[in-house]
Amino acid sequence: YYEKGDEPLEFVSTRQWFIKILDFKKELLEQGNKITWHPDYMKHRYDNWVEGLNFDWCISRQRFFGVPFPIWYKIDKDGNQDYENPIISTSFPVDPLSEAAPGYDESQRWQPNGFCGDPDVMDTWATSSLTPQIVSNWGGEDGKHEKVFPADIRPQSHEIIRTWAFYTIAKAYFHEKEIPWKSVVISGWILDPDRKKMSKSKGNVVVPTSLLENYSSDAVRYWAARARLGVDTAYDESVFKIGVKLRTKIFNASKFVLNNIAEFKEEDLNYSNVKNVLDLSFLKLLDETVLASTKSLNAFDYAQALQEIETTFWTFCDSYLELVKTRAYQGEGEQRLSALSSLNIVLNTFLKLFAPYMPFVTEEIWSWLGKENSIHHSVWPKGHSIETDVEYFSTAKKILASIHQAKSSGQKNLKWPVSELKLSGNKKTLSIVDEISNDIKLAGKVQSLVCLESDKEDNKELSIEVELAKEIVKE
Repeated sequence: YYEKGDEPLEFVSTRQWFIKILDFKKELLEQGNKITWHPDYMKHRYDNWVEGLNFDWCISRQRFFGVPFPIWYKIDKDGNQDYENPIISTSFPVDPLSEAAPGYDESQRWQPNGFCGDPDVMDTWATSSLTPQIVSNWGGEDGKHEKVFPADIRPQSHEIIRTWAFYTIAKAYFHEKEIPWKSVVISGWILDPDRKKMSKSKGNVVVPTSLLENYSSDAVRYWAARARLGVDTAYDESVFKIGVKLRTKIFNASKFVLNNIAEFKEEDLNYSNVKNVLDLSFLKLLDETVLASTKSLNAFDYAQALQEIETTFWTFCDSYLELVKTRAYQGEGEQRLSALSSLNIVLNTFLKLFAPYMPFVTEEIWSWLGKENSIHHSVWPKGHSIETDVEYFSTAKKILASIHQAKSSGQKNLKWPVSELKLSGNKKTLSIVDEISNDIKLAGKVQSLVCLESDKEDNKELSIEVELAKEIVKE
């Protein structure tokens, strides 16, 4: 019985078109080994499918829509079709059901000593398995196929490894003894809140139009990029809201930086002018983020890259901006120039890092910088050899977090002064504190900073005690 009916099925044996694949299991397994699979464990599904094959590939279907087989058959004087000697078209495209066979006219269709067209069309996979060759204009005279085939990547879902991936690999092998692409990137399904696959047949699909209108294209793209390769992703609108929050934060942080650097020429705000150790330390962290995210993207792990970029960006907003904004506003000479140069570098770098994920807000802000070309034509960031340790920034971040926590517990706003900040640590730790003490005082509204050296030199932990001012004294 079929899925939606109550009548028993009758199986009728008919002639079909096949591609022989059972004799080529070894070769097709070897082709799979030449391709890089992301995630790599998805290759096991391909191997298991090839090893488990027990019949050849039937590529014909009895449907109305599809690519027709370009075949006619002669009909003898008794009305029998000569399947052993088909008439094969030499020009394409052709529909044998509407065009006469070469050497015949339409009046001879289905007549004794006439002809008939093959009624079948090709299976979907028989044609979609040629997508790399279609894209490369295979058979054309422009030489494009030789330049771009094999392709770089095939993105697809895991349930069609046994069909689309396998048949595309088979086609490339049979035609050119070649792989169709160098890498295959396997995604998961989108699941509804009940953890069921979204599909039109189940009626649980969410049309994205309202999501784009309510949350923006950037936020929807952010949601999609959070889905990890090979893993099914539950539909959760809270992720769109996080995307909106991130987009807004990129917008506002960019405005803050641009307002501060407006009086300077961009070429003057470069690495050579970054002198402050805290600025250099954060640029070192940003450097590490660039290298880590680039490595992830080169491995097609775009979700991991996004996580690395986003984590550092929120650290920038929550900690680094708080630490340097007073120096950027009110600082003088070399110290202010260092802060502004660092902020300019950080802004340019984050815009480029976020551009693949949030293309619209980054393009808009990029235009504010007076850039002639699109951000999407700019060069991807590269790491710089910054020798300053990240520990300077991480120490400042830790101290600032303790100050904020004390103010929050004391139900005071962030502008409330700290009467005394007492820090205890070993000699090395306190030397780091000494280098960054000015920014800590400014950011935390610290009136008195006391440093006590620990008796234990191997104790690397920094002890932090925050005493809030009893009241704000107006001067």
